[in-house]
Amino acid sequence: MIGVIDGHNDLAWACREKRGYRVDGLDGTDGPVAGLHTDLARLRAGQVQGQFWSVWVEPVLDGAEQVTATLEQIDFVHRLVAAHPDRLELAGTAEEARRAAARGRIASLIGVEGGAQIGGSLAVLRQYARLGARYMTLTWSRTTDWADSATDLPRHAGLTAFGRDVVAEMNRIGMLVDLAHVAPSTMRDALAVATRPVMVSHSATAALCDHPRNVPDDVLARIGSTGGVVMVALVPSFVSQARHDWVEAGEIGEPPAVGIADVADQMDHVREVAGIDAVGIGADYDGTGSMPEGLEDVSHYPDLFAVLSRRGWSETDLAATAHGNVLRVLEASDPDYRAFLAGTAGQPDPHAIVPAVDTFTREQH
Repeated sequence: MIGVIDGHNDLAWACREKRGYRVDGLDGTDGPVAGLHTDLARLRAGQVQGQFWSVWVEPVLDGAEQVTATLEQIDFVHRLVAAHPDRLELAGTAEEARRAAARGRIASLIGVEGGAQIGGSLAVLRQYARLGARYMTLTWSRTTDWADSATDLPRHAGLTAFGRDVVAEMNRIGMLVDLAHVAPSTMRDALAVATRPVMVSHSATAALCDHPRNVPDDVLARIGSTGGVVMVALVPSFVSQARHDWVEAGEIGEPPAVGIADVADQMDHVREVAGIDAVGIGADYDGTGSMPEGLEDVSHYPDLFAVLSRRGWSETDLAATAHGNVLRVLEASDPDYRAFLAGTAGQPDPHAIVPAVDTFTREQH
């Protein structure tokens, strides 16, 4: 049995939209919970030992509304764990994740999916960390005031000065820098600033599918050489060029089939370019409408790992991919995170506590 720690699951927002943030009725003991890819029974069947729960906010919300909705998402994760203490356990560090797994519980970690959710304030970023968030995706689908997104018009050629401050502050407080969703220029800028290994929580490779959300080979190689992890998403239009082309052409007719082999091809490519120590999985369940055939919900991770095994991946390779690599990356920032929570990390740079509006005013003039 190989326990999986998945980098990205959008159950929190799905439950906001479909269940009014209710945490009851998610155990799945009476069968799969309708309308969701995720419930506790299917997580157990999928051999999931840890999950980064994404706390994501619809970008029609703005400013303080994004901060409020993010706090609601974090609250959902805390309430979900409290409602199922025999199956779930909050984890903030690699040690806590391992301890939860040893107790037979699914380690529940938190990742913020979008830099706009800090409202331009490093103080808000720090508060998210105090509430248990261990990574933040620098953008979502829209370019922010300080970072270019992969799926929006560029405005900064990567990161602004404030964006570099965000990366530096994340390193200081032990939050992992997540390069999913960002433009390649932002990826390269963040890697130039980062002093700790980075992650990509849910993307695929641009060499096999030229979706703008995917990671170019030079970035893959840099992530691998600096000890980071690329967690391959299962989104059909990320892993299959034919499916991406069909979407771009207007989704006319039947969609090209996408299966486990397409995902395994992506993982093979990450391994080839970045090395086995850089491979992970961040499925994006409950964050997209369709999934590859054979990977329809969170119960199917063993089927993916069976295909990798048949391709010659060793048990050591599979364990590294399933959980070892992401735990190593998390562990590299754990001392910073513990020091931050204990108040021994030192003070941030003076400009890091200046209101963000002043920072942007200075940059614009």
